[in-house]
Amino acid sequence: MVNITIKGLKFGYNGSNILDDLDLEIEDSEVLGLVGPNGSGKTTMIKCIDRILKPRGSILLEGKKMETMSRIEIARRLGYVPQSGPAPLATTVFDTVLLGRRPHMGWQVSPSDLHKVTEVLDRLHLGEFALKDFCELSGGQKQKVLIARALCQEPSVLLLDEPTSNLDMRHQLEVLEIITTLVKEKRISVVMALHDLNLAARFADKLAILKNGKIYAAGDPADLLTARNIREVYGVEAMVMDILGRPYIVPIRSLQD
Repeated sequence: MVNITIKGLKFGYNGSNILDDLDLEIEDSEVLGLVGPNGSGKTTMIKCIDRILKPRGSILLEGKKMETMSRIEIARRLGYVPQSGPAPLATTVFDTVLLGRRPHMGWQVSPSDLHKVTEVLDRLHLGEFALKDFCELSGGQKQKVLIARALCQEPSVLLLDEPTSNLDMRHQLEVLEIITTLVKEKRISVVMALHDLNLAARFADKLAILKNGKIYAAGDPADLLTARNIREVYGVEAMVMDILGRPYIVPIRSLQD
């Protein structure tokens, strides 16, 4: 089943195209990694999918045109974790994660809402921080809490913009392992922008390489992450090795124009 279908997606500022005529499909139980140089359009594409930005073209969510959907309908199906943003109004970690239940809640918080928050906090090993002030957390801890909040929405699609940017090596692996496990368990789709090609190669089922606002290539990481593509897209000479059945990139030098 296809969760998201993107056709002819275009977006720009002041007459300049940031995204130019993108076509892409994301299936359920699939992790799509968006990779590409700075300024290639990864964050813009995620914001267009979430309707934070209003692009031209068509985006279907579970077969329905998103422009016809209300904000609450989108929030029930789609969870979004930005790369950075203002601190939530809630004071504690528990209350911050509870905000993820808002699209499903009535006038009162139900026992099932509280149970879901506890479940997600435990899953991300955040239970010990439940009553701690969100603003007192480290950058990496805050990132995990915001991911927990999005998971509490129980979305069919999860959008992650650089989810590992503030995390150390251990927590990068922990978060991505949890996300990929949940993808299979809950049959959700994940679209995540990543700078680290080795993390993308390991955890993404499919990659879309963006260059100058266009999809340079899309498909299996093993097919796309070649020395030639890295040279053409990033301007970097690199070695690509097979490690545990996945491509592993070793940058050698930057190529001058």
